[in-house]
Amino acid sequence: MKKLTIILGILILFSSCNQKVNYEAHDINFDRDVCYVCLMGLTDQRYNAQAINEYGEVHWYDDIGCLAEEMRDVKTWTTWKGNKVKFWIGDASKGNNPSNWIDAEIAFYDYGKHTPMGYGYSAYAEKPDVDSIYSFDEVLQRINDGKTMRENFIQEKMLMMKDDPKKVKKLKEKLEIEQQKGDSTSHVGHNH
Repeated sequence: MKKLTIILGILILFSSCNQKVNYEAHDINFDRDVCYVCLMGLTDQRYNAQAINEYGEVHWYDDIGCLAEEMRDVKTWTTWKGNKVKFWIGDASKGNNPSNWIDAEIAFYDYGKHTPMGYGYSAYAEKPDVDSIYSFDEVLQRINDGKTMRENFIQEKMLMMKDDPKKVKKLKEKLEIEQQKGDSTSHVGHNH
């Protein structure tokens, strides 16, 4: 009996190792899915993103800027994603449908719209008729360089929270971080 139990255990272990990960986009459950970075509930699927790692785990983001923020911690990000990660993002030209997903790495991005966390980047399956279009990698780099609408977004939030000194203090700290990103890259030449 003991041998049979050991053999069954080994078979279960090997069969679980051979399971294929489903990298297809997952639908949002608006009642429970929250952004992995800022912990805000997902509410506007046109700007939400998700990453699926090699283990089938999903990290949700309410804005592509939150994804960039998580990826900035290279050691933690690399450990979480493993050898493969798949990115999905909402098509901003579509409605707030929980299954509105496009491949984030081949999407077209523009800049300047109000997004959930104020980064300002929107994704599209088809190239929009705008002056500047960015790739996924360019968007991540621009966010890391501080080329976002975050400063205005945070300042607006500060005005809304003016009666809560603790929240205003936290927002001021976030604003300083965003300003430092912009200052550190203003002396470096960029092509876009």
